[in-house]
Amino acid sequence: MGTEIELDVEGQTEPPICGFKSPTTSKTTTRSSTLTTLNIGTIIGEECEGGADDDATANRTSGDTTTTTGTGAGPGGLLSFASEAAHTLSVPDICALLNTDPEKGIDNDEAARRLQHHGFNKVEGAKGLSLWTILLRQVSNSLTLVLVITMVLSFAISDHIEGGVIAAVILLNIIVGFLQDYRAEQTIQALYALSAPTCKVIRSGATSTIKAETLVPGDIVRLNVGDVVPADLRLATSINLSTDEALLTGESLPVSKHAEVVMARDRDVPLGDRSNMVYSASTITRGRATGVVVSTGMCTEVGKIAGLLRDSNGGRNKKQVDKEEMGTLGSLVVRARNGMRVLLGLDGTPLQVTLSKFALLLFALAILLAIIVFSVSKFDVTDEVLIYGICVAVAVIPESLIAVLTIATALGTRAMARGNVVIRKLAALEAVGGVTNICSDKTGTLTQGKMVTRKVWLVDGTEVEVQGTTHPFDPTSGSVKIGEEVFSLADHGIKDPQDAIGEKGENLKEFLESIALCNNSAVTKAEETGTFTAIGEPTEIALQTFAMRFGMGKPSVLAADDGQSRQLLLAEYPFDSSCKRMTVVYTSTESGGASAAYAYTKGALEALLPLLDASDEQKVEIVAKAEALAAQGLRVLCVAKRSVDGALFQVQTRDDASAAPETEKASASTIERHLTFLGLAGIYDPPRLESAAAVQKCQAAGITVHMVTGDHVKTATAIACEIGIIKPCRQNDGTQVMVASAFDSLTDAEIDALESLPLVLARCSPSTKVRMVEAMHRRKAFCVMTGDGVNDSPALKKSDVGIAMGLSGSDVAKEAADMVLTDDNFASIVTAIEEGRRLFDNIQKFLLHLLISNIAQVILLLIGLSFKDNAGVSVFPLSPLEILWANLVTSSFLALGLGLEDAQPDVMQRPPHDLQVGIFTRELIIDKFVYGTAMGGLCLAAFTSVAYGMSGADGLGEGCNEDWASECGVAFRARATTFATLTFLLLVTAWECKHFTRSLFNMHPEKYSGPLSIFKTVWQNKFLFGAVSAGFVICFPVIYIPVINHVVFKHNAITWEWGVVAACVVAYVAIVEAWKAVKRRTFKANIVTAVGGERV
Repeated sequence: MGTEIELDVEGQTEPPICGFKSPTTSKTTTRSSTLTTLNIGTIIGEECEGGADDDATANRTSGDTTTTTGTGAGPGGLLSFASEAAHTLSVPDICALLNTDPEKGIDNDEAARRLQHHGFNKVEGAKGLSLWTILLRQVSNSLTLVLVITMVLSFAISDHIEGGVIAAVILLNIIVGFLQDYRAEQTIQALYALSAPTCKVIRSGATSTIKAETLVPGDIVRLNVGDVVPADLRLATSINLSTDEALLTGESLPVSKHAEVVMARDRDVPLGDRSNMVYSASTITRGRATGVVVSTGMCTEVGKIAGLLRDSNGGRNKKQVDKEEMGTLGSLVVRARNGMRVLLGLDGTPLQVTLSKFALLLFALAILLAIIVFSVSKFDVTDEVLIYGICVAVAVIPESLIAVLTIATALGTRAMARGNVVIRKLAALEAVGGVTNICSDKTGTLTQGKMVTRKVWLVDGTEVEVQGTTHPFDPTSGSVKIGEEVFSLADHGIKDPQDAIGEKGENLKEFLESIALCNNSAVTKAEETGTFTAIGEPTEIALQTFAMRFGMGKPSVLAADDGQSRQLLLAEYPFDSSCKRMTVVYTSTESGGASAAYAYTKGALEALLPLLDASDEQKVEIVAKAEALAAQGLRVLCVAKRSVDGALFQVQTRDDASAAPETEKASASTIERHLTFLGLAGIYDPPRLESAAAVQKCQAAGITVHMVTGDHVKTATAIACEIGIIKPCRQNDGTQVMVASAFDSLTDAEIDALESLPLVLARCSPSTKVRMVEAMHRRKAFCVMTGDGVNDSPALKKSDVGIAMGLSGSDVAKEAADMVLTDDNFASIVTAIEEGRRLFDNIQKFLLHLLISNIAQVILLLIGLSFKDNAGVSVFPLSPLEILWANLVTSSFLALGLGLEDAQPDVMQRPPHDLQVGIFTRELIIDKFVYGTAMGGLCLAAFTSVAYGMSGADGLGEGCNEDWASECGVAFRARATTFATLTFLLLVTAWECKHFTRSLFNMHPEKYSGPLSIFKTVWQNKFLFGAVSAGFVICFPVIYIPVINHVVFKHNAITWEWGVVAACVVAYVAIVEAWKAVKRRTFKANIVTAVGGERV
């Protein structure tokens, strides 16, 4: 059954997706007599780029005009013509232009010559990322470059321990990031589907199976049900043909095709309306055909979109355009500037750019602090001064930030993988947490991607509705509501639907019998798994499944007690787009002859209404009900039957299903009249059960959900209302729901003048989706675009985060995307956003922790310049290795523990973070200075308490920055006290950073309460608890083990000084808790209410 027409609700044309137009040029050719009436300018066009020989391509397109002689420009006299015009030509004209025979095809020698000229029939671009590209990602950020510079300086001053540690951090970051990106890329490559690896072709009059990549223009290809179209074909013959072009056009239902149609002088007709063409990567769903190859490889419609993506990534064509527009020098300057931005991490997601700028700022600050140290010594830079300056510079750089960020993000991707989301780029995970808008496709993402018979209206007025189905092919899924009664096959506590047949009379039985028999689909249940699978047209599958709910599936209707068929098929009149209906004639074997037979018909109401044996009043009622069903976004079918004389037909079994009637009396026009109306069936693609809740969750989080689909406007509107994207009261609002043609007709200024962008955009083309993304960018929105088809790829690339479908998505779409959904489910996007927000919050937490440590160390070391030894040399309050130990060992694991924090309870109840502000919010900046100053001040207090409060006759000694000496006892003990104080304050800070405003002693009041709640709070994150415990325990060996303390860390064992450490910890906790109390009284949490998504 093909695509049915539905009254005034939906047309049957596909989305207005026009082909890519080649610039026409002036050419001269010898025309055949059949082409004299055609405008040759619309036929002759440029050679497609991307062939086997780039130089040859460049030579062919280098001139402003090209002259083609009568023998043609290609091998074997093949004329050069624009494949976009193929639908405007008849089959003989196409064959004449391509120098081929529609019956015999071309010979193998000619095919070899054309293959050498045109290249292999392969789409370039979906080749994944190279190992070099993945590796370059890991070092393309400013923070890594700053660490590299710090490492070089450390080795330059012979501080091999410090240099080695920093080198290990850089290596760890590169390895973790590389492995994560490589695994993600391998997963994506595994998802890539093989498209048309082989095909049947006619060459030299013989049919053979060849590799699809060896097809050339002029080949004659045979197509059957289930075949993937290997190239763009102009149909030569077709029998009851329909194709699934969803990947290219976005149309959810198969499209009928007709070889005999010629669309002369209508070159710009949309792709979906070219009924005499079939396109590469589409699938044959019904019928059979032969076609002439008109374009292959990168010249196909799929290839042109892939080429567009390749050019947007800076491919060969883009470089040529840059060179032509700006000249060689200008092009080199632009490319060098762009390369430097990539290398410094200034091109990427908001977090990437922010952290890269922050790293450059820290690097400048480190240089400034080093200059300050040198100026204090009046630029008499001795080894001691140089080492101290580098120590201060190192103290300001959070060496472990990039490693902690990479590991936390990598762990986040594992969590996302469990949520059916594959992250192709680590940066995409944190980026998706900041989205303000989601542009989602409808079919298969918000909906189940399969048709379901939702409502039925019988001739006696009985209404039947299917509710709660979770699997469109499973007749036991969900329940059936007939009038006010509910029936279910799965729930034994409810009546069986089969009981309804007897209760509701013959009307329901006749309706079910009709949709079961007038049906060529098959729905079967696997014995081993118990799952249902289906073969056939989506519409017919939906009707067959509905009949099976009542035990009236086709096998059941046909089966007799003796195992033989009790119904014999006499004739079948298949669906055709010209008549928009299908009829079958069956006779009962129980009648003892073929005289008693019935014709069962289904089709579009406008096609069957004139054929019904019904009064005008009844027809008015039928039309009104059909319009009511259509207004709900349902595709409406009319079902009817009549009794006929079986003697008019040759009796045929299913093995002889193609037998024709004996006489013309059994023609379709004779049978399809005086039909008895049985009822209407409303069919639709149901929403996923999770979609409504996911949309509501997004709206509560301040995220606007837009449905951007190629489907019909009323179907899209009905689904949008059902899942909550728009409110039912606003479904007729022109600003909420728009057709793509209306949106495309607006200028950018008019779009920007709209109060808000439409929430439902129907009948979309690729350019419409791109304009939608561009409009969002002009409104400073950060958007996600989902897609599965080749036609979605440009928009996926243009959006901030592109998400492709892993199950139904095309290779080109997956290549263009940043993330891939392995279950094609919209709810998985919401899971990704929630995980992204959790990651963003946790990045703020561990960033705050690391920066507090750096600020404290800078304060300590700068003021420490005033601590002089007996020789007048500044004494280090912390040794270089103590600084690295605090930054890389103690802080790193604490920061990583903060990166593993669970999401806050309100993570999806607040608006997206301000993209203009980024990760460094006002609160974070103030907190880091308050806590950092407090920590630095207390560390100074600890050092001075020991160094000057209990100093002996030797004071701070001499040369105590380099080696241990007996007179260095006080300096080494003071340094150990400062190190212990800094370590313990960092441990406490890790727990305090779990929440920016709540007290550590009452951090989760919704979960824990009472004086002992602090223990449950610190135990909740077991990794962080382990990191704090380990940091506490390991501090003692570092201080007390001989040699390690004197030689490596340059401090000494302490005793009574632990009292100073304890006092500093208590004072610090008091300061932090007091500051949080002030914030709780001053600032209120920013929680959003659910608003229907009208942010942008």
